[in-house]
Amino acid sequence: MNISPGENMNMALQAVWNHRFRSLLTILGIVIGITTVVVVSSLLTGLRAGVVTFFQDLGPDNIFLFRSSGDPSAPDQQLPPKERKRRHLRPEYAEYIRKTCMSVQDVGIQVLIPSVVDGNPLIAKVRGYESDTIAVTGQSTNMSDISPRDYKYGRPFTFEEEQRGAHVVVIGANVADALFPTGDPIGSAMLMDGAEYTIIGVFDKAKGGFFGENGFDNAVIIPLRTAETRYPQVDRFMITAKALPGKRQDAYDEVDAAMRRLRHLAAGTPDDFSISTPDQIIQQFDRITGLIGLVAIAISGLGLLVGGIGVMNIMLVSVTERTREIGVRKALGARRRDIVGQFLVEAMTLTGAGGVLGIVIAVLITMLVGALVPSLPSKVPTWALVTGFSVSVAVGMFFGVWPATKAARLDPVDALRYE
Repeated sequence: MNISPGENMNMALQAVWNHRFRSLLTILGIVIGITTVVVVSSLLTGLRAGVVTFFQDLGPDNIFLFRSSGDPSAPDQQLPPKERKRRHLRPEYAEYIRKTCMSVQDVGIQVLIPSVVDGNPLIAKVRGYESDTIAVTGQSTNMSDISPRDYKYGRPFTFEEEQRGAHVVVIGANVADALFPTGDPIGSAMLMDGAEYTIIGVFDKAKGGFFGENGFDNAVIIPLRTAETRYPQVDRFMITAKALPGKRQDAYDEVDAAMRRLRHLAAGTPDDFSISTPDQIIQQFDRITGLIGLVAIAISGLGLLVGGIGVMNIMLVSVTERTREIGVRKALGARRRDIVGQFLVEAMTLTGAGGVLGIVIAVLITMLVGALVPSLPSKVPTWALVTGFSVSVAVGMFFGVWPATKAARLDPVDALRYE
């Protein structure tokens, strides 16, 4: 008597369905484990996609220079103690880099204005509306070419406007929506910190970002000279060097060497500035998310272990309950491998059902998170679904071997006498 794989599957499904409540309790650990892994993978995948898009928009050939590591907009109080003592970058560095680094195409300058200056918070105002969720930056004209942005309305400011310190401004999509909810703001006046600015451009909604948020949507960009005139006490300069096509690594090495000369650093001493590229920042993000992923795997591993032990236990009970059935099958000519196959398939079906249920719950949770928290991007990766189901089936195979072997070793005569 040979049992086909199809017959094994039918018997396994029938056995699971006949004891569906017991089966559900048995696979609860598997469901929790698979749900955890798929949900975390979905959230991390969505976050990474947003970060990659963000830095691609900043420019894949760009090299960023700042006084400290981490978020350039972070206040000094949040910096590591060693980095607080570092000297600020100077705008003159940009011209030196442009002249001495042959692999560099252009160099732009930004000065990051804190949200509170001399105790006064920066607030953008128009008649009837205002916004304090703004990120004010002064930048050189060529930054619009080094890190190009899409415009919904208007244009960037010109070199002539920068040189004369014109009070013109380009604002992000969120700022435009907050101040001008009903129409095109181009040509309108905006008050900020006691000065009036003419709006000449509005950025389109930015792509990518951290946790669904992109700082460019809250940007208020004014010419560099205007910023230096209005806020002479601010020295939070950031320099962006754009490498020639295919020369980013050469440009990186040249810029690093140039900065060390400018900072008078002796050979062997560490840099007292931060130099990074989009790839390096993404790699740092991957290291952080990798640790989160390991924690999720550890939690899901415990769930799978508990679920696997439960499956082994229930399969041993099933072997005991069906001893006479096994005896009858053996008496009719079923071979050992037929019995092993029957119980292995049943164990794998049980855990596979847990995997499918876990995947369904994970997808629903991911969709719910996306609907309730739009700023938290999520994307269910195909590899997580395939891996989740494969692992759940593998758990059934591993923990089902002993019960299946025990069933196959039963003596048919003793089995037929079992009550």
